[in-house]
Amino acid sequence: MTLSQVSVPLTKDQAYALVDAVMERDELALTASAHEDATTGEWVFEATCEMLPDLLAFEDLARTTLGGEVDFTIAPVDPEVNWVAKSLEGLRPVTAGGFYVYGSHEPAPPPAGLIPIRIDAAEAFGTGHHETTTGCLEAIERTLKRAKPRHMLDVGTGTGVLAIALAKRTHLTVVASDIDPIATKTAIENAHDNGVGRHIVAVTAPGLEHQVIARSGPYDLIVANILAGPLVELAPAMGRAAARHATIILSGILVTQAARVVSAYSRQGMVLHQRLERGEWATLILEKR
Repeated sequence: MTLSQVSVPLTKDQAYALVDAVMERDELALTASAHEDATTGEWVFEATCEMLPDLLAFEDLARTTLGGEVDFTIAPVDPEVNWVAKSLEGLRPVTAGGFYVYGSHEPAPPPAGLIPIRIDAAEAFGTGHHETTTGCLEAIERTLKRAKPRHMLDVGTGTGVLAIALAKRTHLTVVASDIDPIATKTAIENAHDNGVGRHIVAVTAPGLEHQVIARSGPYDLIVANILAGPLVELAPAMGRAAARHATIILSGILVTQAARVVSAYSRQGMVLHQRLERGEWATLILEKR
């Protein structure tokens, strides 16, 4: 298969916003990622496409998402290279919510006093570097200070970083789901690498449509770091899956989209408890009344 790569230097927030926009358009790219160039220090958006990319579609999406013109570069790539992993290899460790998220390429040992989570670059979203993931890690820490959930669900688990965080903090079983079988496989592998494989039950499912998810509920803690559109669509299913007084942590939401998500969940009996903002991104902590 002939592959090509579309790339452009942007700010960190712009690069991640464009990644999210591209990944909502299945026809545009096979993968999309954002990373910091180890040499120049600037952030770069990259998308890997089958054959030649639809450059006009990329430019139009960039104008809509970023509000301006973007000058993309196109280059052929080696199809044997995992470009998502390659672009993420140089990411530095992240500290959030009492957790230390790092890759195996990091030479220094995890610092004392923090819970280490090793997540290597893979073909799934969630290395801990995006503001939505760090926001969720902080929300998890705040939630576990005031509650002791026993039934937990991570929707759209990606690499499994949030499910692993929950398992490490609680030493209890966490159900982790993702629509992408590669993500499910990656989450299982990462759980075993982090010593919590026996605590993670990973299933491939669209939304909450899986018998394991159904029979393991209702849940007193649900985490979902996906996108605002899917979160709104999942609100009724989340309402059914959540136990009374459950905590629901939602992210993958631009600050400008937060009110729409809050409104959708309030109709299901879930009210906003706290709102965390990191850059252009919001993480919502809701409670089911």
